[in-house]
Amino acid sequence: MFPSLPRSEGRKVANWAVIGIFVILLFWFVAQARDFLMPATLAFLLFFVFVPFRRAMERWGVGAGITATIVSLGLIIAIAGIGLIVSGPVSRLIDNAPQIGARLEQRFTEIRSNFAGIERAARKIDEITGGAEPKPEEGQTIPGAPTPMPEPGVTGMVTGTVTSVPAPGTPQPPDQHIQVEVNQHPASSTLGSVVNLGPAVLGQIIFTLFLLFFMISSGDLLYLKIVQSFDRMRDKRAAYLALREIEDRLGAYLGAITLINACLGVAIGITMWAWGMPSPVLFGVVGFLLNFIPYLGAVFGIIGAALVGLFVFDDLFTPLMVGLSYLTLTAIEGQLITPYFVSRKLQLNTVVVFLTVALWAWLWSVLGMIVAVPLLVVMRVLADHIPGLEKFGNFLAGESPPALADEDEDEASAGEQVVIGNVPPAAN
Repeated sequence: MFPSLPRSEGRKVANWAVIGIFVILLFWFVAQARDFLMPATLAFLLFFVFVPFRRAMERWGVGAGITATIVSLGLIIAIAGIGLIVSGPVSRLIDNAPQIGARLEQRFTEIRSNFAGIERAARKIDEITGGAEPKPEEGQTIPGAPTPMPEPGVTGMVTGTVTSVPAPGTPQPPDQHIQVEVNQHPASSTLGSVVNLGPAVLGQIIFTLFLLFFMISSGDLLYLKIVQSFDRMRDKRAAYLALREIEDRLGAYLGAITLINACLGVAIGITMWAWGMPSPVLFGVVGFLLNFIPYLGAVFGIIGAALVGLFVFDDLFTPLMVGLSYLTLTAIEGQLITPYFVSRKLQLNTVVVFLTVALWAWLWSVLGMIVAVPLLVVMRVLADHIPGLEKFGNFLAGESPPALADEDEDEASAGEQVVIGNVPPAAN
């Protein structure tokens, strides 16, 4: 018989089990409903960002409906402008796809030839240690080894007539018809995937713009409904203050980050132009967009710039310097400029930010990485205003906690007591 838990402990275990099942189901729902939740979440975040603009327009006598129209048209123009800037370099890349493929294959062969000595040494080591069978060099064959079969060709349906020549004195056989059918799934390409995703992405953008239009045009209706859902006046006031703080912090964060990223994009474009990279404007726009993804966006940009440089230039030093230039710009932005211009109230725990970005990337792909930090800002504000979540809000905060005055002295005295064995008895 296994010992049974006390009734109170059993209830705690059951409660934690229920919470764990709920969390698993919640993650599954968020992942499955991504096509609806992604544009809805983006619209809510943009609503909090543009609420101060709507209030400012109301003070000038402009109605909420006209403000919503201005915001929606502005976003459409911004999206169309980015698409127009990117469309030229992308179309040139598509037109030059055969030359790019041949150049990539040539560069890969050149780079691999530089490491041919290392590959041969590794092969010899494997042969000496008995870890692998000897492999022939290029153009050589091993005596007694089976002849490798050729790669199967890509065919469809083949029909034809086979006529054989009979031996003398034998009757003529009838003609034999052979029909061969080979089924092969068409290979998927990156361009085909992008084309297939185009209508879905366009539909989500339209849904986001319409939802944002209705939310802004409704004025303070959303705020009023949230505040009226509470009974006590103290709770109503706390809810209203939390909403105002969310819009202040989100507006300050996204405004500062957007301006910083725009300057970073200009710097990246000028740097790529100075190095002689193709389409420096495309590099600037991509750098501007990627920097909305904390940490991972800079890594993707550095790798992409280095790979393009490896394709463009004949040596290995210049691509390395291109990647280092991109790394230097993002390091200056992340370590100096952003901490200086972003308020301490908006700074978050870097470990939590990285894990949150990775989690939302797993759930919602690229858009999840973009909305991860704004959602963390909202969660931190709510944790500061909801009783019982203060410790969680402190965990999300990025500023250093105040140091304890006697922490070092207490730790030293405790260590001395343990060493000499003079540990006072625990209080009952």
